[in-house]
Amino acid sequence: MSAVGRAYEVNFDGLVGPTHSYAGLAYGNVAATKHRLSISNPKEAALQGLAKMKFLRDLDLKQAVLPPQERPDVAALRRVGFTGTDAQVLWKAREEDPVLLASCCSASGMWTANAATVSPSCDTSDARVHFTAANLVTQFHRSIEAATTAAVLRRIFTEQRAFVHHTPLPATGYFADEGAANHTRLCATHGGPGVEMFVYGRSAGRTGDTGPAKFPARQTLEASQSLARLHGLDAAAVVFARQAPQAIDAGAFHNDVVAVGNQNVLLCHAAAWADQASVTAELRSKFAQRCGGDLVVIEVSENELPLAEAVETYLFNCQLVTMGNGEMAMIAPIECQSHERARAVIERIVADHDNPIRGVHYLDVRQSMRNGGGPACLRLRVVLDERQLGAAHQGVFLDDRLYGELTAWVERHYRDRLHPDDLADPKLLEESRAALDALTGILGIGSVYPFQQAGGGR
Repeated sequence: MSAVGRAYEVNFDGLVGPTHSYAGLAYGNVAATKHRLSISNPKEAALQGLAKMKFLRDLDLKQAVLPPQERPDVAALRRVGFTGTDAQVLWKAREEDPVLLASCCSASGMWTANAATVSPSCDTSDARVHFTAANLVTQFHRSIEAATTAAVLRRIFTEQRAFVHHTPLPATGYFADEGAANHTRLCATHGGPGVEMFVYGRSAGRTGDTGPAKFPARQTLEASQSLARLHGLDAAAVVFARQAPQAIDAGAFHNDVVAVGNQNVLLCHAAAWADQASVTAELRSKFAQRCGGDLVVIEVSENELPLAEAVETYLFNCQLVTMGNGEMAMIAPIECQSHERARAVIERIVADHDNPIRGVHYLDVRQSMRNGGGPACLRLRVVLDERQLGAAHQGVFLDDRLYGELTAWVERHYRDRLHPDDLADPKLLEESRAALDALTGILGIGSVYPFQQAGGGR
């Protein structure tokens, strides 16, 4: 374990891709199903995401960006038997299997909370930052993200003395891994030792557990245990918690729909985990031993905010961030502001001086919310000390110049409106590749996309 020092939690937000659409592909994601096949607004979605990033950067927080996936993924369609020119492949897929086409056009990589699991050097046995890109095997449209995600992370975090990259877990349901959306780190300071909490929905190797009745449990215990081993975590500083089946059936397909943590604060719904009292007791005990001090658990009851309304508003998918003065703030979706019960819960939390949360900022990420992704879904948290921060590729860190370039890039390359039928338009493929080719130049990350490597692009 590395010595306690100055460290920063960097938010790596995913840039919304040019094919942002509402295909309703994610079974168990209530919002995505509700808005299935409606018209999307890719340009508005990308600008909303950038505005959120700039807002956090203007709060003097560390902010960086991750590029979108290459979509449409023509190579994936070719792997399942479609042939001909790229245009012919798209047209044939639309005629024979429009759901498959939509899957290969999904911009779901924007939700980078699912991109990977990251453990900082102050928790790992070799004092390096460990990354494991998620295999996302429970949803086909997300499973095709893993290779590009891993390649991008390797381009940004290249120095082997500081960073370790693990191959995604085997692409099988036994090791189904949904990334940081089911992982929370609690600590006294970002640069000090922490307790890492892994939340799973089912065990692939056990029988007899009563699982969710309506929607599938995505994360397995076996995947979570593997991540802890790969990252060299101390068993005394790891907690494995099973997500409550009723939370999954209510639409909480990931833990970050019912819980969020930051430093010594854990905000959760009372029905977040099975045997919740035992989970919070273990967290408190390990936090006290590992980090010193008390863990502040803020639990919201079913009477205050029913599970269905927690999923509707994504209150627990807020970002909890630490300001320069040590106080915390909630970055919440604007849907919480207009919802009477959710707003009342937030006001109660902010007014309670027994916790360090002193403010709330409501942001408009409606284009993401309509597909079931709130503020916390859009970011991957990476804790870096000063040396590691300097070793990372600097071209992805947001400042006023990069924000201006990315805003102009979106305005130049993105469509205002996208209908599901547009996904087979060869012009959309051309537009998307042109956008991504330009983006890799802006970010300086080289040729990370297959079309670039095949066609000689950046």
